[in-house]
Formats: sequence, C-alpha cells, structure tokens
Amino acid sequence: MSAPAPVQRTAIQLFRDCFRLVRHIAPGHSPKAMALKIMVRGEFAKSKDVTNEVEIEALKAGAIRALSNYMLYESGAKDKKLGSAMKKFNDDTRKGTTNSNLSPSGTEKDKSK
Repeated sequence: MSAPAPVQRTAIQLFRDCFRLVRHIAPGHSPKAMALKIMVRGEFAKSKDVTNEVEIEALKAGAIRALSNYMLYESGAKDKKLGSAMKKFNDDTRKGTTNSNLSPSGTEKDKSK
C-alpha cells in the first residue's frame, strides 16, 4: 500500500482549525464546549510522540476528514436537496440496503447487460 498524499496543513494549523470548529459548534464555556476541547486536546496529545511520516500524514488526513464531515453535515442542514439525499443515504445504510443500480464509482450501471 502506498503512502497517503502529503497534507498541506501543519499539525498546528489543524489543531487551531479544530478549536475554531469547537468555538463554532459550542461557543463559550458550556459543558459541551469544554468536553469537545478536552477531546481535541486529548487526540492531539495522544499523537504528539509519533515520528513516522506515514503515520503523521494519516493522522492529519483523519483530522481533515473530521473537519470536512462536519462541514458536509452543516451544508446538509442548510441545503434541502443535499439534506434529503444525506437522510436517504443514512436510512438506506441503517437498513442495510444499498442502491444496486450504482457502480462502485457512483454512476448508473448499464441494465441492458
């Protein structure tokens, strides 16, 4: 397996981005805000001694994925069409059903075959 592509953001930048997101989700000093801050600090502290470049890139990619997932979630809440598509996908996933008409790339399969 090849190494993931290098992430352009530094660990410090990602840490700050995570804290900005916490301030956006739970402003002030509410219990939710404090719990999120503790969680973010803990996750970064857990990885502070990692020196392997491949592991560092994987950890950075995970942080970016978490930030991206939240942004997608927020977009779905504001955009009715995206929100309904996300809800349908989640409902189908929970039921264990998938759209068998889609190929792995997400495009419609040719039914004539």
